[in-house]
Amino acid sequence: MNQPTIRFDDAAAYERFMGVWSQLAGEVFLDWLAPLPGQSWLDVGCGNGAFTELLMRRCAPSAAQGVDPSDAQIDYARRRRGSRGATFQVGDAMALPFEGRIFDAAVMALVIFFVPDPAKGVAEMARVVRPGGLVSAYAWDILGGGFPAEPMQAELRAMGFTPPRPPSAEAAEIATLGRLWTEGGMERVETREIVVDRTYTDFDDFWGASTAMGTLAPVLDPMSPADLAAFKERVRARLPAADAAGRISYPSRAHAVKGRVAG
Repeated sequence: MNQPTIRFDDAAAYERFMGVWSQLAGEVFLDWLAPLPGQSWLDVGCGNGAFTELLMRRCAPSAAQGVDPSDAQIDYARRRRGSRGATFQVGDAMALPFEGRIFDAAVMALVIFFVPDPAKGVAEMARVVRPGGLVSAYAWDILGGGFPAEPMQAELRAMGFTPPRPPSAEAAEIATLGRLWTEGGMERVETREIVVDRTYTDFDDFWGASTAMGTLAPVLDPMSPADLAAFKERVRARLPAADAAGRISYPSRAHAVKGRVAG
């Protein structure tokens, strides 16, 4: 089977699945960063503004800019209530549309594994952040089974199918993140693991959210109703048992890194 291409053309569908997971991990991430209020932030690969919304709520920034290559995601971010006060524009993580040394902090939330040249993306963040400023990121541990859709992807692998994954998935390895930050000229580099749990109301809620973005449509759509029903039951068996109310909770794992721009 050919591997599907990962696309984020539907910002509302992205919000239903990944936006929720992003904020769950983002809360722990911001606790770890412990940033000062009143700083200027750049959210690189901001997507539909899920993490930018956290920045606005948690960090009281003096200014916040979001950049993403998707017009649809940027449009959603601009309409997001919680991100009011932030500014969004289409842009490339490897060629940020800003002058150097103008931000106090730059972040990539679930993005670095999508950047074709992660080292260049890190260098661009360092370029636009003032000396002593914060450069940080967190990304799902895809290669280690930490991705939120792992229950489905594990079953696909058991079928001999290679699930879609970001082009630079290796960049999310915790040792690689540390190396990218150190080689990118950052000082006081630290890394950590983030584990978060999400609770779904029932299996149908899990299934609907996990398939909302359509990433797995090329393999799921051709299945007969009987094959799809069997696949769903095998995925269900990989999940933790539901509680008395039918709710299902399971964890996902991300890796995080932070450092200060030298100078």
